Amino acid sequence: MSKILNVSHLGKSYTSGSKELTVLEDVSFSINEGETFAIVGPSGSGKTTLLGLCAGLDRPDTGTVELCGRDLGGLTEDGLALLRNQEVGFIFQNFQLLPTLSALENVVVPLELQGIKNPGSIGMELLDKVGLKNRFHHYPSQLSGGEQQRVALARAFSAKPSILFADEPTGNLDQETGDKVVKLLFELNEEAGTTLVIVTHDMELARRNQRILRLKGGKVFSNELTASV
Repeated sequence: MSKILNVSHLGKSYTSGSKELTVLEDVSFSINEGETFAIVGPSGSGKTTLLGLCAGLDRPDTGTVELCGRDLGGLTEDGLALLRNQEVGFIFQNFQLLPTLSALENVVVPLELQGIKNPGSIGMELLDKVGLKNRFHHYPSQLSGGEQQRVALARAFSAKPSILFADEPTGNLDQETGDKVVKLLFELNEEAGTTLVIVTHDMELARRNQRILRLKGGKVFSNELTASV
């Protein structure tokens, strides 16, 4: 099985006033194609920073990231944007839907960026899968938090990404709504065969993945298989 993500000796620091804060130190791991992978750890352990580096949204101070066979350090900002457009999907805690676009228009944005024909029919099919076919014309402000995250799920899978990064996907949802979103996430992911990387505080959600990487103080504390394998 080939590696879709390979992280080697990653380090990242930020300057705060006169102090330098080390967020990640010597982090190494790899993820196989089609694997489901959770990153957990206490607040401030570097989880979201690590996700951003893996997706090419930020650059490390030390170490390398290879995503879909490409060394991210050798790519320009335009090259990184093109790779994300072609290979990567995102789900965020705060949904990040475009407020001036309808649910359907939000879902088809990645398809339009790729120049895919008939994006509307693909978008409607995905909205149907997440139970929102009848809300396609509604704007984000007219949808509940759970509905917005379901639109975000449909958008994330619309362009059939090779890898999907989810940052606290249930963080802004109540338990019942979050459970429904998680169920849909794993159903859509299994159907698509996408590699899934989830940052979460929720250990129940983490254990649904095949592997769990635990961060502590910016370092890898453990990297273990789960009972779901």
